[in-house]
Amino acid sequence: WSPVYRSNKFSQAVELYDQAIDLNGSNAVYWANRAFAHTKLEEYGSAVQDATKAIEIDPKYSKGYYRRGAAYLAMGKFKEALKDFQQVKRICPNDPDATRKLKECEKAVQKIRFEEAISVGDTERRSIADSLDYHIIEVEPQYTGARIDGDTITLDFVKQMLEDFKKQRCIHKRYALQIVLQARDLLRAVPSLVDVNVPNGCHFTVCGDVHGQYFDLLNIFELNGLPSEDNPYLFNGDFVDRGSFSLEVILTLFAFKCLYPTGMYLARGNHESKSMNKIYGFEGEVKSKLSDTFVELFAEVFCCLPLAHVINKKVFVVHGGLFSVDGVKLSDIKAIDRFCEPPEEGLMCEILWSDPQPQPGRGPSKRGVGLSFGGDVTKRFLEDNNLDLVVRSHEVKDEGYETMHDGKLITVFSAPNYCDQMGNKGAFIRFNAPDLKPDIVSFSAVPHPDVKPMAYANN
Repeated sequence: WSPVYRSNKFSQAVELYDQAIDLNGSNAVYWANRAFAHTKLEEYGSAVQDATKAIEIDPKYSKGYYRRGAAYLAMGKFKEALKDFQQVKRICPNDPDATRKLKECEKAVQKIRFEEAISVGDTERRSIADSLDYHIIEVEPQYTGARIDGDTITLDFVKQMLEDFKKQRCIHKRYALQIVLQARDLLRAVPSLVDVNVPNGCHFTVCGDVHGQYFDLLNIFELNGLPSEDNPYLFNGDFVDRGSFSLEVILTLFAFKCLYPTGMYLARGNHESKSMNKIYGFEGEVKSKLSDTFVELFAEVFCCLPLAHVINKKVFVVHGGLFSVDGVKLSDIKAIDRFCEPPEEGLMCEILWSDPQPQPGRGPSKRGVGLSFGGDVTKRFLEDNNLDLVVRSHEVKDEGYETMHDGKLITVFSAPNYCDQMGNKGAFIRFNAPDLKPDIVSFSAVPHPDVKPMAYANN
């Protein structure tokens, strides 16, 4: 199995460990190793289940606790992770990695307790955006980067900014603040479900997760043209985290939103949240490149992102997937109060976290959040709402996309060679009106400067 691991074929590793467990289900190592493969596939719920089984078989097997603790850590469940790493430390007092993880969890839990102690209710919480004014920030004469004259973001500015980002130069804080505040005003004015109208003879492009892979984002624009009113895009969540150019990605997308409000649509993903940004790099990157204030500001603006889009009343687009109950109507989605951190259950949680499964019905999520839903669930949802197709993202696919559920559901993922190691292609979907037949384009990763994924992550 180790050559399979080394080549990052973690799905294949899971299948091989399935066979091993069928032959000998009482070997704790098999369960713990399958948990490791699940973790690499971001299937943290399955990883927790397998590691728990390894611990049941051998309560003194340190790797079982370690694997479960690592999965809990990846889910942001620091209190549960802390217990497991304390157990690893008891069994292996000299393990340096376990010691490091334990300290990380202790710090995180202390911070959570402190934040809980000083927290105020949503009604008392003051908007950070309302307290900021980009007009009063001076731009030093020696600044040579892209500039905005006055209050209007122009195409010339955006093109200059893209070039600056290519050279790993950040734009001035004044202009970053202007972009984010103006994007916030546009985003919070739209409903939680946005209707998109594509006139006959026109086209519309849907992209999946980009995850901070700025140079691959530029490649999408090379292949398919820059966003404009005549070349509109929808980016379907998970703009940030993992990749270490997340700030460049989000400022690019927000700037195009300001420049062409109907040429750039943006949907929330599960990574547009405080808990994910804390773990997977965006928070650290923003602190490093801008400031702590911008961390708070992005968290607030991410809560303004809409949750779903419907193209010409026929194509339903969300980041994750469908619901734990039948009968959900588009009007129910439009009525969601989205201006908050994602909850752990309910419609908003499921929109951001759920995944399709090949078998009918519903099942527990491999991720430990949301659920898995079958083709029958997709079919009923489409029929109930007079829709033709579900497009969602959220999962790495070898070719950048996958069609499931009798052609009624397409996954699109736009971060090729995800985390510099998965070897997958990226993809985007072009829809031409009026027939809206999906035209899927796959593409490979392009080179980027030598900054590793998660370079700014605490862990």
